[in-house]
Amino acid sequence: MSKVLVIGCGGVASVAIHKCCQVSDVFTELCIASRTKSKCDALAEKLAPTTKTKITTAQVDADDVNQLIALIKSYQPDLVMNIALPYQDLTIMDACLACGVNYMDTANYEPENTDDPAWRAIYEKRCKEAGFSAYFDYSWQWAYKKKFEDAGLTALLGCGFDPGVTQAYCAYAAKHEFDTIDTIDILDCNGGDHGYAFATNFNPEINLREVSAPGSYMENGRWVEIPAMSIKREYDFDQVGKKDMYLLHHEEIES
Repeated sequence: MSKVLVIGCGGVASVAIHKCCQVSDVFTELCIASRTKSKCDALAEKLAPTTKTKITTAQVDADDVNQLIALIKSYQPDLVMNIALPYQDLTIMDACLACGVNYMDTANYEPENTDDPAWRAIYEKRCKEAGFSAYFDYSWQWAYKKKFEDAGLTALLGCGFDPGVTQAYCAYAAKHEFDTIDTIDILDCNGGDHGYAFATNFNPEINLREVSAPGSYMENGRWVEIPAMSIKREYDFDQVGKKDMYLLHHEEIES
C-alpha cells in the first residue's frame, strides 16, 4: 500500500499516472497536483472507472516552496513523484526535506534562466573542467545527498524512461547477460505519429534545447564534444522500421 503525490499533469505525467493506476495494489492512493487543476480533474475523471486506485486532485504552483509544503503536509504522501518541469526539481526537493517525504523525479535540474549568475558560474566551471558544454548537470541535486541521508529519506533521480529505464536495461545486461561490456549505444526512437510535421513528446522548450545543443560522448575515459546533429546513422528498428538517428548529449551519460 502506498500514498503518492504526483506533481505534474502534462504528457509524461499523464502516462505515468495511467501506469500507476494499472497496479492499484501498489499505488492505492494518488493525488494529482498541477498549476492547472482542471487538467488534473479531467484525468482523474477519465481514470476513475478503470482503476481501484483512489484519486484526488489539487492545485499547486511547483515554483513556490511554501505552497508545496502546505500540500505535502495536507496530503501526507509516502512519496512525491516530480513529473513537472526540471526547472522545479530543487523547490520540490526542498519541500520534501521540510516535510520528511521521499522524492523521485524523471530528469535532472535545469535552470529556467540560463543567464542566472550563480548557475552560469557553476556551468562555466564545469565546461572548463570537463571539456563539454551541454546543460545537463546533476551536481545541483547531488548536493542534496547528505541532507536526504541525514533525514533518513530517499531521493531517486532520473527515473523516467531515458534516463531511467535505459540505465536499468544496461545494468541488467551487465549483471545477467554479458561477461564484459566495452561500449553502450542507447538508441531512442519514437514510432508514433501526432499528425503534425513536428511534435514533441515532452516540454517543447527542453526538447529543442536538447537537439540544438552540442552532442557529446565518452570515449577512452574522456568527453568528446561534436557540433549538434553532426553524427547521423540509420537504424532498422524491429516493428518500427528504419529511422534516422542523431548523436545527442543526454542525461544517461551523466547519471
